[in-house]
Amino acid sequence: MLKDRPCLVSRDYPRTCEREGNWRKRPLETNGEEEDVVRKVPKHSADQIDTALSIGGILMSVPDQSGSQQNDGDNSDSSSLIAAIGRDNSVSCLIRCSRADYGAIASLNRSFRSLIRSGELYKLRRQNGVVEHWVYFSCQLLEWEAFDPSRRHWMHLPSMNPNDCFMFADKESLAVGTELLVFGRALDSHVIYRYSLLTNTWTTGMRMNEPRCLFGSASLGEIAILAGGSDSHGNILSSAELYNSETGKWKPLPSMKKPRKMCSGVFMDGKFYVIGGIGGADSKLLTCGEEYDLETETWTEIPNMSPVRTGAARDNEPPATSEAPPLIAVVNNELYAADYAEMEVRKYNKANRAWITVGRLPERADSMYGWGLAFRACGDRLIVIGGPRNAGEGFIEVNSWVPSDGPPQWDLLGRKRSGSFVYNCAVMGC
Repeated sequence: MLKDRPCLVSRDYPRTCEREGNWRKRPLETNGEEEDVVRKVPKHSADQIDTALSIGGILMSVPDQSGSQQNDGDNSDSSSLIAAIGRDNSVSCLIRCSRADYGAIASLNRSFRSLIRSGELYKLRRQNGVVEHWVYFSCQLLEWEAFDPSRRHWMHLPSMNPNDCFMFADKESLAVGTELLVFGRALDSHVIYRYSLLTNTWTTGMRMNEPRCLFGSASLGEIAILAGGSDSHGNILSSAELYNSETGKWKPLPSMKKPRKMCSGVFMDGKFYVIGGIGGADSKLLTCGEEYDLETETWTEIPNMSPVRTGAARDNEPPATSEAPPLIAVVNNELYAADYAEMEVRKYNKANRAWITVGRLPERADSMYGWGLAFRACGDRLIVIGGPRNAGEGFIEVNSWVPSDGPPQWDLLGRKRSGSFVYNCAVMGC
């Protein structure tokens, strides 16, 4: 294996979306910032690609071509990919390329395209600790975008095509493996829309064992756990399920000690935690958390793990039960929270089971009682995505802080026009 060879394609090799004559970029009018929006420029030629890049650089499909040059490329040795070094070394190089380059690589011939679309590379990347984190978020009801923090690129996903009921219903989102899951309601049942990074398409038809909404969730590699929430009759649930994105199967887990909805979930130290929420017969705010051990398959209650306020509401503020679920994220197995009211970042002390303030949130972290503000872990950094102060005008800003570098110093990674808050947000690492 060529372990010292970091990349198959030179960084000077143009990505497919940048090829002159095939694609062009439309600049976003935001103080010199640009949004990369792939737009097709009609061009009739033997090697025309009549499909768009997926988010992550995977080519959807390329029509058969009759030109001899195209046929020569597609008839290359599929067992070796790069014949001079063999298939194993070819794959070793590919997993070390940025997934933003996979579109250009997939366009080389059908062998590369088939390999990338199979998902094999992403499994090998995960096994070898090669992970890139992209942020996926929605600021419009049916539109999703992706942001690459490393290259600071914005990208569009295909539009969803649901019914009106799903469009206006509350939604939850979760990224697991190479999939983005969006949970909502159809006319008479819960529904899940699944976006595949491998095919750049949305599909439906997936069902949990116990459909729900308003749950807490988190993912770890190819698995995700969803806990609590409400069923279609409004009953608060204590049940939990595990989803495996490689098999597409849902597995029931033991129930939590307390039913809860409007809670949040994270993985930390190899265990799943569900924190905060609303529960009990009188729908009170829960300050405890629960830890799920995947090895022993048991739940343990942890008191005072939720960072939300427990005192009386301030003037013009709603009760705490009307706030967004806890804004929490884990970086390097340390738990952080965003306090929207005080505009502070807090860190959980595991030994003392207490929250301490470590610094301030970025200035543009506006929200409506926590709604509309995204606070997520993105590899070794925390990401805050804040929306406009007033509906119909303003910008979306992506700010980043690396906790290992010291107290919060926020770096503005991206800025784009937006007339709405952040409705949903998820981070996909693959």
